[in-house]
Amino acid sequence: MEIKFAEISDSPIIHDLMFKAFMEYKNEVPPSSALEETVESITSALIEDEICLIAFVDNESVGMVRFRLKEEGLYFYRLSVIPEKQGQGIAKKLLASLEEYAHKNEISTILCKVRMNVPKNIQLYNSIGYSIYDKEVVHKPNGINIQVVSMQKKL
Repeated sequence: MEIKFAEISDSPIIHDLMFKAFMEYKNEVPPSSALEETVESITSALIEDEICLIAFVDNESVGMVRFRLKEEGLYFYRLSVIPEKQGQGIAKKLLASLEEYAHKNEISTILCKVRMNVPKNIQLYNSIGYSIYDKEVVHKPNGINIQVVSMQKKL
């Protein structure tokens, strides 16, 4: 497996990976906002300050993670692995690459937010040293509330 930093021209690949991975949440209430993103919105984010890592197996893109550097640490989101490659350690390798990036850039904390109704993601992060440090309810414009946990890993 090879993990590379994305270029702005990789926005269609990033979008495709994310869309395939997040389709499992299309029937959630509400569906993941990842499914509302466009190639253009991803391009804009990359131009601003977003960074993305893409995982390749045999030159095929199979996963990605997007992140930003914030005052409190490295904040990642939209971790995506295509369904046919899930359960093969790709997400953990992407997260390990985030840790390497954080170490090289003297960042001591990695953070993320996870829907409470997706326990498999919380368990994944717990299994590699993340812990819950906050819980909140996100109020969506359509009146739907989402329970979310904030997780972090101190390096």
